[in-house]
Amino acid sequence: MSSSQETFKDSRYKVPNLERALVMMEHLLDHPLGRTASELTEDLGFSKNSVFRITMTLLNHHFLIRDENKRFRLSKKLLLMGCRSFGDARFIEHALDIMRSCRDEIKESVFIGTLVENEGVVIEQVLGSHPFKFTIDIGARMPIHCAAPCKAILAYMPAVERSSIIQQASFKRYNENTITSKKAFNQELESVKQSGYALDRAEQIHGAHCVAAPVFDQHGYPIAAIWTTGPSDRIPADYFSKLGKTMRHFADKISHRMGFEALET
Repeated sequence: MSSSQETFKDSRYKVPNLERALVMMEHLLDHPLGRTASELTEDLGFSKNSVFRITMTLLNHHFLIRDENKRFRLSKKLLLMGCRSFGDARFIEHALDIMRSCRDEIKESVFIGTLVENEGVVIEQVLGSHPFKFTIDIGARMPIHCAAPCKAILAYMPAVERSSIIQQASFKRYNENTITSKKAFNQELESVKQSGYALDRAEQIHGAHCVAAPVFDQHGYPIAAIWTTGPSDRIPADYFSKLGKTMRHFADKISHRMGFEALET
């Protein structure tokens, strides 16, 4: 174990209320409709006084929103901070018009997201023009082993970082199409690098296909991915190659705006 890991695990260096606040925020991620102070006290096992102080502090700093029913929810401030972590506070601004152009060409919903620890997270979406279209809640999380955007990002990550993330994956089986082993998943990522785009062949939801492509920063690091999701009859397997190249084309345009000059746009 490294000295930094030892320091992190040593309770002498922890700030109890800060740790409780972080636990509370992660808990609220799983409760998008919010929780009252009483529910948070019961859910987390913290004292009423501690919950009151933490929620008031987070509320005053605009990390939480309190509705008319006194339920606390996470605000969009964390999302804004996450976007700034890409190295450009205007990341979504850079991406949205390109995502709309992509949507206009393919007619399906277009999404952009990134990895947070060992899960994918949806950042923004542009809804498709079909009467029936896919939509995903902003902030929704995705398992790495069956989400096309996660595959697109992981395939281009440095090997050590990629391996660390894969080691944490549970490889839960959702259906007969789900990849359930590290070996098969690593082979999938090699295929992504060869083609330049990633696929979800109804690996989590029957009848839903996804095609994704990576977005790079100025250093060539995969900071995000854009993807489209649609029913398998509108995105059949024989359309994957053409759609994959289209998604990569638009992803490359965003990469170019982020300062990655090595790509043609």
